[in-house]
Amino acid sequence: MTTHAHTPALVSSRLLPGYDTVARLSGALPMYWRLLAQAGIGPRDRVLEIGCGTGNVVLRAKEAVPTATVCGIDPDPAAVAVARRKAVAAGLDVDLQVGVAEDLPLDDGSVDRVLSSLMLHHIAVDARVAALREAHRVLTPGGSLHLVDLDHDPRTGGRMHPVHRALSLLARLDPAHRGSRHGGHGGHGHGHGHAAQPVPDLLGAAGFAEAVVVGHGATRMGPITYYRAER
Repeated sequence: MTTHAHTPALVSSRLLPGYDTVARLSGALPMYWRLLAQAGIGPRDRVLEIGCGTGNVVLRAKEAVPTATVCGIDPDPAAVAVARRKAVAAGLDVDLQVGVAEDLPLDDGSVDRVLSSLMLHHIAVDARVAALREAHRVLTPGGSLHLVDLDHDPRTGGRMHPVHRALSLLARLDPAHRGSRHGGHGGHGHGHGHAAQPVPDLLGAAGFAEAVVVGHGATRMGPITYYRAER
């Protein structure tokens, strides 16, 4: 997989709605490339991003590995519409669909890599295992899930970092979201009590045989952790 020191054409300033402005202001762009490097996408791999939003990760995946088959799913039709426009503008062939993490419109064992970027904490606590179980279902044996999500200090009850709260509000003010029934990144509202169950435990409950913390990082929204889980 190749990486880029410059800003790719697919995120040009004329295509920056609220989601993308939030990504820049939050310092999330290096996080996208680190997640893709961790995934190690091969030239023939089938890749799914759950909660793709406006395509910030899924389009970079296709740009980095043009021969991979890449799909992104998000419950917010407005966000998916923006991602599709960005894909067309960048000349990238990516399958972008409206759908929810808890009920993926894909066959069993149909993908080699599942990606998830700042999505899990937006899913309701009681639906997180179901969403991860779906990721497990669509992965081929030997496939892997690569997930990055915000950390939350249990002493604060899982409350959002103030900058994250402000940036989330900015995203909701994006005209692309007006009239949408969904709120927040990927169309999910923030789940409460995120710190109540560690992500590796959730992955284990979803059926993954091996779930590990790969590393840590930081954005202006707060600290983040990278996870890997094997099918």
